[in-house]
Amino acid sequence: MTKRPTRNNRPSRRKPLSTAEVTISQLNDEGVGICLHEGKELMVAGALAGEKVLVAIEYSGQRRSIGQLRRVLKRSPLRRTAPCKLADRCQSCALIHMNYGAQLRYKQARLKQALAGYSALKDLQPQPIWGAEQPLGYRTNAKLALSKERGQVQIGLYRRGTHQVVDIEDCPLHHPLINQIVRVVKDEIQRQKIYIYDPQTQRGLLRYLLVKVSPQTGKAMVTFVSAERNYREITHLAKWLTRKLPEVISVHQNINGSTGNVVMGRETIRIIGVPDLIDQVGDIRLRISPASFFQVNHEQAGRIYDLVRRWAHLDKSQTALDLYCGIGGIALHLAKDAGDVTGIEVVEEAVRNASENARMNYLSNCHFRAGDSAELIHDLAPGCIDAAVVNPPRSGCQAEVLEALAGLAPATIIYVSCNPTTLARDLDLLLTKGYTVNDLQPVDMFPQTVHLETVVHLQRSALPASTV
Repeated sequence: MTKRPTRNNRPSRRKPLSTAEVTISQLNDEGVGICLHEGKELMVAGALAGEKVLVAIEYSGQRRSIGQLRRVLKRSPLRRTAPCKLADRCQSCALIHMNYGAQLRYKQARLKQALAGYSALKDLQPQPIWGAEQPLGYRTNAKLALSKERGQVQIGLYRRGTHQVVDIEDCPLHHPLINQIVRVVKDEIQRQKIYIYDPQTQRGLLRYLLVKVSPQTGKAMVTFVSAERNYREITHLAKWLTRKLPEVISVHQNINGSTGNVVMGRETIRIIGVPDLIDQVGDIRLRISPASFFQVNHEQAGRIYDLVRRWAHLDKSQTALDLYCGIGGIALHLAKDAGDVTGIEVVEEAVRNASENARMNYLSNCHFRAGDSAELIHDLAPGCIDAAVVNPPRSGCQAEVLEALAGLAPATIIYVSCNPTTLARDLDLLLTKGYTVNDLQPVDMFPQTVHLETVVHLQRSALPASTV
């Protein structure tokens, strides 16, 4: 006989969240509204500076609280209706509630603030930011998580600060073909009753959906990341997808049996179609494999490549070095003018793509090496490089890489950054090595988000301060 719950053993209801009316003082580096509330910093995603808002306090720590935006009581003139019905739930696009001109001003100010943190950089004046002609629908690749909620398949992004998947069938930032693929895959997973991986139980099959699109050709490559090898379900899923969407010309399975948050494992198997996706930026054709990184915004990437080529100003008597070269997009553009170009990249699959891209574009003067930049750069002799390009991840360059690069004494260094904070740190070091900043060009590669790309032109002007 089942015992009725008594007053003492009934499941406790969740305590209602307390609410508060606050005025947002500013946006932080993540685009989140902040203010002081009860002696602590209160963070409110989706709120803009100067707005009076009603928030529900979700978390209260010793120094910081997190509030959920319930209602805007006094609206900022910079606010617009977000072009996404899931913006408040997803929170991946921190600036999507802000009009686009204000987004650009916020990013420009963030870059100047990062530079102002160093006395040698505080007087630098970046050029006006290059906005995107297409601030929506620009993302040509996506890494989407899978989950199941109340028996329904969810494909989307993790909500800020959680592992809760927000289901997004029609993301306004994604290329339309990505959204089509998501809808077809979701329907077929549901129909075939394919098990979704559950990180809590560590059971299930499908973990992530990766999509790469070539806007030039209108074709796509899809990779299913699974917890283990599987032929039957993944093959059926791949065949159905390519039947419904002939634009999908390549389907792979990546095996990731780890229990951590890494998206891809080391092993990738081609299921259907061609091994790589062929894309094009400017007049350079590019071969992209499932594991290779490539910029998500083709329009802005093309503008950056052209700018780097112009600033490098190479001729056939000169040589160039491209560190963190990826699949060779920048190196191949430099090879159009230079006598010889060397690219260095730690991801072996990307180096394979880069070498094939050089052959596909008939650029025999472009060579690529797989390995750590900090190690391989020491193999080069001082004075052998006329221009060097560095395009590091968000963490920036290791100090030893910059010191070794300065030791090669290239006349020109072009730094392509995706993080103003680490950019300022690295520029401050390069200035002590005898380089001066000629120009800074910020580029909005990721509209609706806080991320900013910046291209910096440095020239060698003197001996390092320590040797003068």
